[in-house]
Amino acid sequence: MTLVKKIKDKNVNFEFNKEYIKVVKEKIINNDAIFINNSFKEMHPADAADIIEHLTENDRENLIKLSSFKIDPEVFIELNESIQSEIVKYLPINSITDIIKNLESDDAIKILENLDEQNKETLLNSLPPKDRFALKESLSYPEDSAARLMQREFTAIPNNWSVGQTIDYLRENKDLPDEFLEIFIVDSEFKPIGTVPASKVLRTSRESKMQSIMLETQLSIPVDMDQEEVGHIFENYNLNSACVVDKSNKLVGMITSDDMLTVLKEEAEEDTLRLAGVGDEEITDGVFTKTKRRFNWLLLNLLTAFLATWVISIFGATIEQMVALAFLMPIVASMGGNAGMQTLAVTVRAIATNDLSENNFVKTVTKEFAIGVLNGIIFAIISALIVQLWFKDIYLSLIISISMVLNMIVAGLFGILVPVSLKRFNVDPAIASSVFVTTITDVIGFLSFLGIGAYFFYG
Repeated sequence: MTLVKKIKDKNVNFEFNKEYIKVVKEKIINNDAIFINNSFKEMHPADAADIIEHLTENDRENLIKLSSFKIDPEVFIELNESIQSEIVKYLPINSITDIIKNLESDDAIKILENLDEQNKETLLNSLPPKDRFALKESLSYPEDSAARLMQREFTAIPNNWSVGQTIDYLRENKDLPDEFLEIFIVDSEFKPIGTVPASKVLRTSRESKMQSIMLETQLSIPVDMDQEEVGHIFENYNLNSACVVDKSNKLVGMITSDDMLTVLKEEAEEDTLRLAGVGDEEITDGVFTKTKRRFNWLLLNLLTAFLATWVISIFGATIEQMVALAFLMPIVASMGGNAGMQTLAVTVRAIATNDLSENNFVKTVTKEFAIGVLNGIIFAIISALIVQLWFKDIYLSLIISISMVLNMIVAGLFGILVPVSLKRFNVDPAIASSVFVTTITDVIGFLSFLGIGAYFFYG
């Protein structure tokens, strides 16, 4: 029994199987490409990709350069983008060409996107004219558009065909996709007019016309539609697949639900990382790459921190007179910042899913105002009681309770107003919202707390 079979029997997760990775490393050192090839064939492509990703960069290079090792196209497409880019450097152009020829067009596009211009042009020129034209056309569209997601391999049938003709065509045509759930029905100008589930074709008599059993197409995806909008359409209408049309409304491709699942996952991860100021970052990225990506965000945070410090400096005399203010002011700023980030996270998600619209905007803002007031009152009471027990000073208790209410209201309002405003200026709310909301809550928190303190002690 092979080691791979043993591992499968134990249902061990390859991601954490250090024993097997160690074996692969030994086989690389011994130039035993046959063992690795056979092992990878027994695995799911995603598992084989995990093994490759968990090798060191040096081991990956040695693996790819083994004379008898040939990376499977299905394995290659499962690798994350940074590893793909790394491996491409070690592969001769004819090997990359072979990989692309054996992939569907949407997967081929993902590989081409990560190549530099020189290698991309060389590779495209090595492809047959028909494939080259199709891929170049897809690459001419924006990176996050439907054209980059779609695959050009689809099944389309004229509306006047019978079910029998369709079945014969599906059996005899070798250029059709290996797997498909729906058949697109087109008119004489190749414009989509409906769809028929493949299962329905098998259960209908051969004499029936395809047009009589089709579902009329309600939705067509324009080639230049943003992938997030495509994702919303798939989610709203529970689609398995959708046709993609060009500017003349002619069928040019299809997008499937598995592609959209990947897109929605990537968009969610991207928004989460951007809220944290990390941006597009892979775990395999180098130290300098990660440092460069995080630098601008941290610099902006530093500048806003100086702004908050400047506000504090205005009330230097007040703090000197009442040192307890210095102990307590981080509480107000911290509570406001956390409340603002809660509202911000909910708002960014609502914007991303199109749940926040002009129709419910005022209602949503009013709701956040009410939440700010309610939370402000609750935590004002809790804070005032703690401060009173600690410092035995009624004025300090009043100061922190009033400023707490004000800052919680501001946090709720700006947690929604900032991302909405950025969206209207065509700035991604996930990128810049958090630093603005944090700055506003810090400044308002310090300003209200110290300003009220100055009023009580000097007013």
